[in-house]
Amino acid sequence: MPTEATPVVDLRSDTVTRPTPAMRRAIAEAEVGDAVLGDDPTAAELERYGAELLGKEAALFFPSGIMANQTALLVLAAPGTEAVIDDGGHILNWEEAAASAWGGIQLRAVRTPDGLLTPGIVAEAIRPPSRYVPQTSVVCLENTHNAAGGRVMPLEQVRAVAAVARDRGVAVHLDGARLANASAATGVPMAEFAAEADTVMVALSKGLGAPVGSLLAGSAAHMERAWRVRRRLGGGMRQAGILAAAGLHALRNHFRFLAEDHRRARLLAERVSALPGVEASVPDTNIVMIDLADPGLEPAALLAALEGRGVRLTQFGARRLRAVTHMDVDDAGIEHAAAVLREVLGSGTG
Repeated sequence: MPTEATPVVDLRSDTVTRPTPAMRRAIAEAEVGDAVLGDDPTAAELERYGAELLGKEAALFFPSGIMANQTALLVLAAPGTEAVIDDGGHILNWEEAAASAWGGIQLRAVRTPDGLLTPGIVAEAIRPPSRYVPQTSVVCLENTHNAAGGRVMPLEQVRAVAAVARDRGVAVHLDGARLANASAATGVPMAEFAAEADTVMVALSKGLGAPVGSLLAGSAAHMERAWRVRRRLGGGMRQAGILAAAGLHALRNHFRFLAEDHRRARLLAERVSALPGVEASVPDTNIVMIDLADPGLEPAALLAALEGRGVRLTQFGARRLRAVTHMDVDDAGIEHAAAVLREVLGSGTG
């Protein structure tokens, strides 16, 4: 295990960030009330500001992105209907089959070449009107796409996919857990991506660096229904301003860190690509996928060796590791992680 003298570079996820001193002050000084009763001013301001950033009529603060995603599905899809999603989607693979467990919603996984749905794929996946097949209620997009290595779905592609759904009378939900990263990478405001979706979820606790929470935004009517679903799922929070203050601070102050996270991801990929036995993806944003090309490398042993030297990654497939850059890791941390990986590979530990 790392010692006190060993620097720890934690690249497991952008969810591992610690609140900055300024964020801690905002939390400590937050004005609070009872959010369930509607009188927590800080939670209300977070929801108002989030809706404005996303170009929607209303937004709600949720304890987690999974609860926000699932609430969107419960609002948009009736039991016994089908949601179209790519086969690497977070809602499909990492949300505990919640759509079927809570809403009786069937997820129809479709294969894509790069994790990003296309108009043609969606047009084929949406069911035709028939008494004999499930009817499609919603198309789920993910931007950026986690399993595809933080890939950005370009705005024109989002628009084209959404147009196909609308033409067929099907709703669109955007899992924008890292939509802020897509915006930082492209220069396109989050509201322009969100405009193509009926509902959009944005995480505050990933690259933006808040300790807890996500926003779900949409029309006033959809958010009124979502308020009830959130409470039904146990997501009603009382003095939520304590947490909302961190989210507000993140939205107002932390966008500027994202471009640096992306630059550091490219730096890490460049360093890793020069090492023997491994191949690194070229990142769009802050996620680097590292494939173990050498069959002699064992993921578990490699991860343990790295952990022992203070570098933390996660396994993301049989022979793939994931590294995620974030505001708590600077250039020196990236260089240290690359040097440790070079040392471990050179020693044959993996």
